[in-house]
Amino acid sequence: MQDYDGNFKGENECKTMAEILKEKTMEEIKGTKAHRIYKNVQGIVVPSVTTILSLLNKPALIKWANNLGLQGINSTTYKDKLAEAGSLAHRLILDYFRGIKTDTSNYSKDTIDKAENSFLSFLEWTKGKKIKPIFIEKYMVSEKYGFGGTLDFYGKINKDLVVSDYKTGSGIYPEFIYQLSAYRELVEEQGFKVKKVMVIRIPRSSDEQFETKDKINTEKEWQIFLHLLGIHYLKKEIKEEK
Repeated sequence: MQDYDGNFKGENECKTMAEILKEKTMEEIKGTKAHRIYKNVQGIVVPSVTTILSLLNKPALIKWANNLGLQGINSTTYKDKLAEAGSLAHRLILDYFRGIKTDTSNYSKDTIDKAENSFLSFLEWTKGKKIKPIFIEKYMVSEKYGFGGTLDFYGKINKDLVVSDYKTGSGIYPEFIYQLSAYRELVEEQGFKVKKVMVIRIPRSSDEQFETKDKINTEKEWQIFLHLLGIHYLKKEIKEEK
């Protein structure tokens, strides 16, 4: 992991900073990011950020699948292959910040090549930037609002304290900022400051491009997330009435 001066720091030094929140190790958190179970201090299961955002319709995804169909391409197979490369690229980035070597033994050469090309595009973006992680892949729960999430990165990018998420896909969509507004709340609820949020889109193939989007004021996006959270709990109450 690199510090401001370009020197590499060990994983333990990063974890020492994160001990402020008594960080759970990733071995304690079972399952993938999208399927982890989040519990509050009373042991009550709360919904994840991704579960809440799943209430939204995603017209861009439908259009993308339809375009592939018109080309005679099976969208499920195509998506699975790209998703695998994207997941590995995501892991390479997080492990890079942790200062550990990524296990690629379960991946095909084609997937590894695609993921490594994606990772190289990320490394190119980091050049000239002073990046200092505080939390990497941090499991957090909001006791105030009743939801949980695992954010990719919280730390300094140059002089700004940033919450960022690494995305591999065909674009940057509004719901990504909704997601980051929720992660921002998780961080700020613990007393940490956030200057802005940032989506970092990593290409998986030659027809995709590297792209970033940052936003300082995410109050409107946070309000959208809060409304979705309210809908989730109202639907839960209705279901329990039956």
